[in-house]
Amino acid sequence: MADFLLELRCEEIPARMQAGARAELEKLFRRELDAAGVSAGDVTIWSTPRRLALIARGLPLATEAVSEEAKGPPEGAPDAAIDGFCKKAGVSRDQLELRDVKGRMTYFAVVNIPGRPMAEVLAAATPAIIRDFSWPKSMRWGVASISTDSLRWVRPLSGIVALLNGEVIDVEVGGIASARETMGHRFHSSGGISIASADDYAAKLRAAHVIVDHEERQNLIRERAAKVAADAGLRLVADEGLVVENAGLTEWPVPLLGRFDETFLDVPPEVIQLTARVNQKYFVCEGTDGKLANAFVCTANIDPVDPAVVVDGNRKVLAARLSDARFFWEQDQKTPLAVHAEKLSRITFHEKLGTVADKVERVAKLARWLCEEGIVAGDPALAEQAARLCKADLVTEMVGEFPELQGLMGGYYAAKEGLPVEVAEAIRDHYKPVGQGDEVPTAPVTVAVSLADKLDTLRSFFKIDEKPTGSKDPFALRRAALGTIRLITDNGLRMGVAEGDLLDFFADRLKVQQREAGVRHDLIDAVFALGQETGNVEDDLVRLLARVHALQAFVTTEDGTNLLAGYKRAANILKKEGWDSTSRLPGLDPGPRSLAVEEEAGSRLGGREDESLVLSYTPEPAEKALIDALDTAAPLAAQAVEAERFADAMAALATLRVPIDRFFEEVTVNAQEADKRQARLALLARFRDAVHRVADFSRIEG
Repeated sequence: MADFLLELRCEEIPARMQAGARAELEKLFRRELDAAGVSAGDVTIWSTPRRLALIARGLPLATEAVSEEAKGPPEGAPDAAIDGFCKKAGVSRDQLELRDVKGRMTYFAVVNIPGRPMAEVLAAATPAIIRDFSWPKSMRWGVASISTDSLRWVRPLSGIVALLNGEVIDVEVGGIASARETMGHRFHSSGGISIASADDYAAKLRAAHVIVDHEERQNLIRERAAKVAADAGLRLVADEGLVVENAGLTEWPVPLLGRFDETFLDVPPEVIQLTARVNQKYFVCEGTDGKLANAFVCTANIDPVDPAVVVDGNRKVLAARLSDARFFWEQDQKTPLAVHAEKLSRITFHEKLGTVADKVERVAKLARWLCEEGIVAGDPALAEQAARLCKADLVTEMVGEFPELQGLMGGYYAAKEGLPVEVAEAIRDHYKPVGQGDEVPTAPVTVAVSLADKLDTLRSFFKIDEKPTGSKDPFALRRAALGTIRLITDNGLRMGVAEGDLLDFFADRLKVQQREAGVRHDLIDAVFALGQETGNVEDDLVRLLARVHALQAFVTTEDGTNLLAGYKRAANILKKEGWDSTSRLPGLDPGPRSLAVEEEAGSRLGGREDESLVLSYTPEPAEKALIDALDTAAPLAAQAVEAERFADAMAALATLRVPIDRFFEEVTVNAQEADKRQARLALLARFRDAVHRVADFSRIEG
């Protein structure tokens, strides 16, 4: 078996591209080996800012010889067809074989492919990997760059190491020949480093101040950054994305703690953290009181002789950035939010939906209406005021610099301006919840503005037929729908969300959200389907989910499983007989409705509230038992549903399980007598309708 090392060295691979590059390298390597009939086995991929490395272990020393055959045209086919087949198969005509295929002689090409040394396979695979490599952005360089056929790479490719069991694989790509020499750290190492094999690659580079394993660098940054903060009596503010980014920027990471001027702490902490993170890739720290401290942790790419010099240089750069942030903070406060909001008329929200000011007007009216209708228990005037100011910070200097702070800065400015606390909080939090794990607002005014904003977005874009398609969702409507669902359900808001396509969209989003909670999608369908025939669909999400949860608890019981089976049997019979949900008793005369006759017959079929039917025969015991059970269970289930006691409704349905099972065992539905047949079909329809008061069981799987 053999081990293979491939290193592709260049200048400064952007940190954001390194994870994708590692995946691309492994994909292309496996592709090339698969094409050669070799299983790649154990493959390790590493990256630093200056190199991509691949180590594949356990490769065979050579590929196996194989024999491939292809079926061609029949004997007697035109010469052009036979010659074309030969060309495609890579054989001459005299190498073809004739075989009998269903009584007709047919040409076959048999190609014997001998095994190849693995060195030969890899010598061909490596250039293909390099040339086919896909980068988000790439470049050409040097004299050869005048040709569109020249090599493209993220940065100029400067070296290739290709070793199989310690032997150099001869490769040449774009004028760069493979070798066993690589380069160490830019500042801590000079000259080439000779690599003997894949086994000593990581150790040789470590000795040259390069930690080639990106995960090791991440762990080192995470642990040492926390330690230098703790040594100063502080707590590092965790930021996993920043850990990964710093690991992608360094080959020998050394976290260092620095301090900045305390006067900058007058600026909102989120601004300081974002300034340090986005502009300088620094971590920030908190004191024991949980408040932001005037400290930062930078990650040097050297092991400095005097760390204080490095820290001071980083402090000066951060101070300049923080000065800019403080200037924006002070300048923005000189203009009231209401004046800022006037500029929203200059910003187009969507060409078919007007400006941001137009959207704000719609949101303000809807937020006020939600409070006036009692859907949200907030002050209508405060909700409208907050809605009219919620987008004002979009035109501020701070949000122009850091768009991530929209909403948040508006809340700060509102508080500084002395606006009501409810208004400031609503402006700050009206975008929430942004993601599945984000906090859901509960303050009434905030809920009203947040809900109004999301509902307006959904209704507006659906109105102009700008719906998400496939993976495309340019206006983040799926996120808006999930946010709307969480606002409604977490706050117990009683309202209908939508109609038509938008309701179907909510149903799909609800399935996505509830799947993580273990709720079956078919049960959501079963409840959403209620009332579709009459147009009185279930669109109260709080009531809907309560019904779904009760239904899930019921269908997992023995009674639920058996009742579902009985329902499906009844529904199938009714469907076969052409009975829909509005069918009555075709061809059956209700007859006289006298109490004496009913008592003598021993039954009243019952049915909807406005009709009762006298049977013309004495029902069988199992038939009578089902009639009696429905007389009791149907109204109980209906009353429980009306009172939103869905568990009680399921319990009422559970009493039908034994009677319906017995009915199917003992009663012939399709009796020879027309009156019996029609009456029994009507009884099954009544059973079906009683179940449908709770959920559309036809949508339930199983």
